[in-house]
Amino acid sequence: MPEYNLLKSYPKGKRDIKARSKGKTDEIVNISKQFGEMYFDGPREYGYGGYKYDGRWIPVAKEIVSRYNLKKDDKVLDIGCAKDFLVKDLLSIGIDAYGIDISEYALKNCDQEVIGRLHYGTADKLPFPDKSFSATISINVIHNLPRSKCITALREMERLAPGKGYVQVDSYRTPEEKIFFLSWMLTGATHYYPEEWKKLFKEANYSGDYYWTLL
Repeated sequence: MPEYNLLKSYPKGKRDIKARSKGKTDEIVNISKQFGEMYFDGPREYGYGGYKYDGRWIPVAKEIVSRYNLKKDDKVLDIGCAKDFLVKDLLSIGIDAYGIDISEYALKNCDQEVIGRLHYGTADKLPFPDKSFSATISINVIHNLPRSKCITALREMERLAPGKGYVQVDSYRTPEEKIFFLSWMLTGATHYYPEEWKKLFKEANYSGDYYWTLL
């Protein structure tokens, strides 16, 4: 279960973290947690501030193929797929990719190329048979669940693709970073220092890769 940055080629966006932390209110948090239009395509203080395809997932898709030794038509599941630009880019390089998400808005506004490949559902209850995927990917998703469901979601990833999972979660390395993170975060329900996350991974018997989203 190694620490591995699958998103090392992903371009970092320009976040106005101070503005987000100053403008954050309970109402904004509650609306953001609905993962609807405001979260994806509303003003930046509610989430993405416009979630559009721009090709930035192409290098990540290629990294997934390389990291997990995937062959043409191998099956990959993107857990928490949103509009699923990653599925689109995996398909473009020959991978049999699918996605699952709880956002009806995101699924209804997906790219035409992925229609029929996206499922409505939650990360802790994946409606697929054991060992039915060559890799499972969950980027900045399971930390939106309470701790017990984080563990269930990791076990689900392990069930579908033993040892071939990738999970990235919110984290912080110092007390100062934690304070800053809490002032900015909108949707997270579970967040820890890296060593605490590693204990949770072990508790879930998760044997795949992992990495951190740090502000």
